[in-house]
Amino acid sequence: MSGPYEGEHSTQRLPVIEQGAGATADPGLDQSASAADYDSVPVLAEGEGGKAGRFWAVRRVPAGLCALLILAASGLFLYDVAAVRAHRSAMRWRSGLADWVAEHAVDDVAVLTGAGAVALLGLWLIVLALTPGLRGILPMRRRSTAVRAGLDRAAAALVLRDRAMEVSGIQSARVRLSRRRVVVRALSHFRELDDVRADLDAALGAGIRELGLARPPGLAVHVSRSVRKG
Repeated sequence: MSGPYEGEHSTQRLPVIEQGAGATADPGLDQSASAADYDSVPVLAEGEGGKAGRFWAVRRVPAGLCALLILAASGLFLYDVAAVRAHRSAMRWRSGLADWVAEHAVDDVAVLTGAGAVALLGLWLIVLALTPGLRGILPMRRRSTAVRAGLDRAAAALVLRDRAMEVSGIQSARVRLSRRRVVVRALSHFRELDDVRADLDAALGAGIRELGLARPPGLAVHVSRSVRKG
């Protein structure tokens, strides 16, 4: 089941606990949260990850719109210049624009507003040209220079979610995966929370290593007790 944002998956299953006649409940069941709420930690030793750059987006839509806009403006101006050279009157809009520019100073509010809008548009195009994009694809380690592989972020989060649900004592788990960090929030319905968290650390650390990412994200695990109704 997909979560409310990209890279997050959650699931829930009904708790099933079998106890013998003489079994006693864990003494720590009144604990509401694990003491292991902590910032992300690395899951690989230094130098163990491979080097691979991010995938670059083609960005056909912005490039196509920009090209069409420039083509239309250039064609319009070229037609008007050719008409003037042929001893015909200039287009009314160009004469009106020239008169408007002549009547307004550089520090006029309308001029500054238009210049700011054009500058923001140009800055947006520069950012698109200089940034890779495709944030939903995580590059994997390269074992051959002829092959590049990437892993969908949502699929990676789903794999880690399934790993978390395999840990004993987990009732539900939610995984949020970014390029630098994996945040796991889990609910436990039995076992000591610190024991559950330790098992989650081990299972998810192994899962992140097995994903084969070029830059494995850090891991942050938060375990709490489910609230009993009634």
